[in-house]
Amino acid sequence: MASYRFVTLAIVAIVFPAVAMATEHIVGDETGWTTGFDYAAWAKDKVFRVGDTLVFRYTPPNHNVIKVNANEFKDCVASKLSEPLISGNDTIPLATPGKKWYICGKVGPKRHCADLGQKLAINVISDAPAPSPSTPEDNAASGIISTGFPVIVAALVFMAMIMV
Repeated sequence: MASYRFVTLAIVAIVFPAVAMATEHIVGDETGWTTGFDYAAWAKDKVFRVGDTLVFRYTPPNHNVIKVNANEFKDCVASKLSEPLISGNDTIPLATPGKKWYICGKVGPKRHCADLGQKLAINVISDAPAPSPSTPEDNAASGIISTGFPVIVAALVFMAMIMV
């Protein structure tokens, strides 16, 4: 029974920090995904990381969300193969690092992207630190120590001891 608790606790201790650190970004905050909003200014001071999510909130069928490439973003034109998201509460996981572009493909009296500025460009970063130049001997010991691994192990052992 105690070993079952220890294994469960170990899994939670390893998984929870990664989940807890992910951020849900509501695009446009309270304004949501709409026309007449400066999404470049909104995104400017935000940090988007792998594991975070973007949530586009809007009133369907007034808007949609289309993931595009850099040229499509610049021209405000989506490929015919692009499938628009249309739920009004679209969640997009940020699974890979790099530049990401999103537009509204709706056209009314004016084009939402080209004429009304309804588009978002972000840069998603990885949390993995850049490797520093070092010798293989340095990496073996310092890599494990610098990650905080000993603290996690000590905490798990302590918790296992008090649960027994």
